[in-house]
Amino acid sequence: MEHSRIVVAGASGLIGGALVRSLRADGHQVVRLVRRPPRVQDEVRWDPEGGYVDPAGLAGCDAVLNFAGAGVGGRRWTDAYKERIRDSRVRGTATLAEAVAALPEPPRVFVNGSAIGYYGETGDRVVDESAPPGTGFLPEVCVAWEGAAAPAERAGVRTVFVRTGLVVARQGGAWQRLFPLFKAGLGGRMGDGSQYWSYVSLHDEVAAIRHLMAADGLSGPFNVTAPEPLTNREITEVMGRVLRRPTLFAVPAPVLRTVLGEMAGDVLGSARVVPKRLLESGFAFAFPDAEAAVRAAL
Repeated sequence: MEHSRIVVAGASGLIGGALVRSLRADGHQVVRLVRRPPRVQDEVRWDPEGGYVDPAGLAGCDAVLNFAGAGVGGRRWTDAYKERIRDSRVRGTATLAEAVAALPEPPRVFVNGSAIGYYGETGDRVVDESAPPGTGFLPEVCVAWEGAAAPAERAGVRTVFVRTGLVVARQGGAWQRLFPLFKAGLGGRMGDGSQYWSYVSLHDEVAAIRHLMAADGLSGPFNVTAPEPLTNREITEVMGRVLRRPTLFAVPAPVLRTVLGEMAGDVLGSARVVPKRLLESGFAFAFPDAEAAVRAAL
């Protein structure tokens, strides 16, 4: 992809921040959407939940990448916070999709965040992008989140949904909490450890997004997860081996539910999700297995 003007929403987050660094390193002009008054030339004001984005900031862009949204793993899911999780994604996506659709010259592609939470609880059943949505809070959020991009799709803009798994990184996401625990020798399986975790290295997450952005024929949902999901017990063994620490501590499910509330379902739930469409598109993972992904994050 030639040097392009690319708009990124959610640039302060784990994925968005890594995307901005990667794109700039390759010479692309990156415009970051910010909620406060812009301070530097590459910032553009937006109010995602209020439905406003400065159209002048989007003019002439080749791609819009939206990874904005309130963190899912940072705090307990009270009713008020669940509403914030939903609104920050759905309203933000709708704001951008409507703005993109209204441009005299829309961008080539609109890449919108989503999550493997779309599928809900899958047990040990392998699911790819052809599977229907699950039931519960996260599947409902993901369905509405993707649906909010409809104005861009109707305007003929190629629209991609990135259904991300658990990102292996020290600076954010679930692994930000796991690394210190395991390094201290306090890591262990969660619940009975039989639940599947579909993970992806931060490097492969960014590379996959860029692949999907650049490949003209690709649209719709893509699971961005490593090819072989592992059980929580297997992930625990990998963490202990890589960090050379014992993994004797197990956190019983009732304790997790007490500490985390409804969010515990996201940790104890099983999602055996595979990146069928991403692999078919020719994408090659740099860190395809859990040990490689963990080592890459250290």
